[in-house]
Amino acid sequence: MKLLIGGYTKNKATGIYELPVTEGQPIKVGQAQEIIKIGGPTYFVKDEQLLFTINNAGDKGGISAFKLTEQHYQETDSALSTGSSPAYIGINRPHKLLYTANYHTAELAVYSYTTAGKLTLLDSVTHKADNLGPRPEQIDGAHPHFFDQTPQGNLVSCDLGNDRVDFYQFKNQKLQHVAEYQNEAGFGSRHLVFSPDGNYFYVVGELSSKINLVKFNEETWQFDNLATYSTIPANYTAHNGAAAIRMSSDGKFIYVSNRGHNSITVFKVKDDHTLEISQRISTFGEFPRDFNWDQAEKYVVVANQNTNNATLYERDADNGSLTPLQKDIQVPEGTCVVFENE
Repeated sequence: MKLLIGGYTKNKATGIYELPVTEGQPIKVGQAQEIIKIGGPTYFVKDEQLLFTINNAGDKGGISAFKLTEQHYQETDSALSTGSSPAYIGINRPHKLLYTANYHTAELAVYSYTTAGKLTLLDSVTHKADNLGPRPEQIDGAHPHFFDQTPQGNLVSCDLGNDRVDFYQFKNQKLQHVAEYQNEAGFGSRHLVFSPDGNYFYVVGELSSKINLVKFNEETWQFDNLATYSTIPANYTAHNGAAAIRMSSDGKFIYVSNRGHNSITVFKVKDDHTLEISQRISTFGEFPRDFNWDQAEKYVVVANQNTNNATLYERDADNGSLTPLQKDIQVPEGTCVVFENE
């Protein structure tokens, strides 16, 4: 097993790094080695030997594709345009599609890719500043931060600027807006996860440090706002930005990273889909934007962007708790974590 970690390249980092994971007693993450030299790979996804990453190429931004050949990644294609790079890239492996959300340009895009790693832009839409929230981070426009699949194969975006979750159909290689759910003003909708039955979603608000539980019907596009939960303690008053949200595959636990409070909050999902905080644990570093787990969801790694380190935990599948195993894994400016089997 190994780890791939990418992030910003503003200071020490130069691209995407690979870290060996030695399983044993104890499990241990080894030294980071650069495997792809690229600007700002803050989010990336994989399909077998293909890797698709965000690319900040100076005055241009977009995505690039790489293929692992004879243990080395070779660039196969890029889709770049003048301006900022996206903030998120999602993947549909069966249909060989990629989804990007650009925080700065407010553009959502769908690309296709081939087994050789060639990219084709199929369609894009740009969000308008039609319901901006009141916070300073929102007044300059729409800011989509997430774009990926729904349980029934539609697409969904989270727009921090408009405090909104937007749903799209993608048919005949065209995006069509079909529904929207409005979060409270100043919520800062960032990412979301769906319950295994597909009838509920949990959207995390970056600016509010909250999770909103919503029941929805993907046939009729009806939404019911059920509950909202804070990801940080009530007495915490310093700045915090909630970031990544993940749900265990059994649907029993939700995890959220807190940039500022520098923690991961663990929620137990009760039988009625409501949440109950079961743990809040330090990330042992500053500004944890992303975290991820291995295929078995036994181990969790969080990247601390501002302190150039990552932390390894063991996850208890029965109660959802995280136990730190390794607290000072050196990796510069990490924001995206991907586990990979050998």
